[in-house]
Amino acid sequence: MDYKEFFITPQGFSEDDLQELETKSQSAPGAPDAEGQLAVDVYQTDGAIVVKTVVAGVKPEDIQISINNEVLTIRGQRQADKKIAADDFYYRECYWGKFSRSIVLPVEVKQDKIEAIFKNGVLTITLPKANAEKSVRIKVED
Repeated sequence: MDYKEFFITPQGFSEDDLQELETKSQSAPGAPDAEGQLAVDVYQTDGAIVVKTVVAGVKPEDIQISINNEVLTIRGQRQADKKIAADDFYYRECYWGKFSRSIVLPVEVKQDKIEAIFKNGVLTITLPKANAEKSVRIKVED
């Protein structure tokens, strides 16, 4: 039994399956705009919306963050160190290539106060809420 078969066969992957997985896990040559979707955690504190995502292997200068109306968009590209032949992989779960994620924000934020910190491969974006109050009481005059 080939050593590679030990890992691949029990999971039911044929050579065609591996080729298809490889194509899906990279930007396909015929689709230069193909992007992977970035996984995110989005939560709130009393005064802010916080977005956290793991972007290990990406330089901070290669990450673009933009906000348009109530949509936050994170884009970047994770470069593989070198080209590795498909036959040499036992597992291929990491995504290499362009990635992005757009998030519709649940509340209005102060766009001029947004802060992005990149530390130990984790990107944390803090978006201060524009109005920390849930509702504003309006007095009706007669």
